[in-house]
Amino acid sequence: MTTLKYGLTRWMSAAAIVLMGVGAFGTQSAMAGIATTKHNLGTTGTGANKFSGTGEICVFCHTPHGSDTSAAVPLWNRTMAAASSYTTYNSLGTSSLDGATAPVGSVSLACLSCHDGTQAMNVMINQPGSGKVVASFVAGTWTGVGQLNDPTAITTIGQDLKNDHPIGIQYAGGPKSGTVPAAGTAYGSSLFNDADFNATSSALINNQSVWWVDTGTAGRQKTDIQLYTRTDAAKVTYSADGLTRTETAGGIAGTQPYVECASCHDPHTDAQPTFLRIANTGSAVCLACHIK
Repeated sequence: MTTLKYGLTRWMSAAAIVLMGVGAFGTQSAMAGIATTKHNLGTTGTGANKFSGTGEICVFCHTPHGSDTSAAVPLWNRTMAAASSYTTYNSLGTSSLDGATAPVGSVSLACLSCHDGTQAMNVMINQPGSGKVVASFVAGTWTGVGQLNDPTAITTIGQDLKNDHPIGIQYAGGPKSGTVPAAGTAYGSSLFNDADFNATSSALINNQSVWWVDTGTAGRQKTDIQLYTRTDAAKVTYSADGLTRTETAGGIAGTQPYVECASCHDPHTDAQPTFLRIANTGSAVCLACHIK
């Protein structure tokens, strides 16, 4: 099992994880939401992929027992690849990329455990009803087009991420040196290196800063662009203002907001196409962050 060296700050206490688990799996409304999406891969699924091996829904990603404790998401039920397995967008050397890119981690690594196409979707750590903790196949038959194992499908992202939106990247070029605000305080655009990004909102949750970009109603909502708190202190190389720099991420050690897969996508509801958090009419998802 891969041990993550880089990932989402574990700002949830054990009690908070339990509550989140109940919210994700136990409420009637949450179950109704995921049940009607393409992420319902069980026998009751209505999407392109359906698996005869189980009628469960949540088990393809989560387990109440025996989860991967290296994962930065609650009770993860899949084995994740090492961060070094992926080639990231910053390897292109794009001069406009003025934020540091950390090794793939956080919730993005969890998403890629299905979407990089390296293992079948019925590989789980704790198989439904098995009573065992061992990553292996669940017996059954797949019907549908098998999108996540189809190299021509956009849902098969692969391990070469150069042609995908950067993940594990500092929001707005990262905070200016020494200007990371105290937990829960305002985080205006003037505190970022790149002025072409909108300001973020923040809150104090379990004594940790949490950031997001508002897309409507004030306060942190599932329909906001979520930013993920990371504390990566690894040396990274990136280009900005025509110069190549190698330094601690953003020149700052400590918590700061990063963009991840789940910043734009909510895997538990497909109220919008491709699980986007808000409708992308008029490029609303893009313009929530980017000032263009």
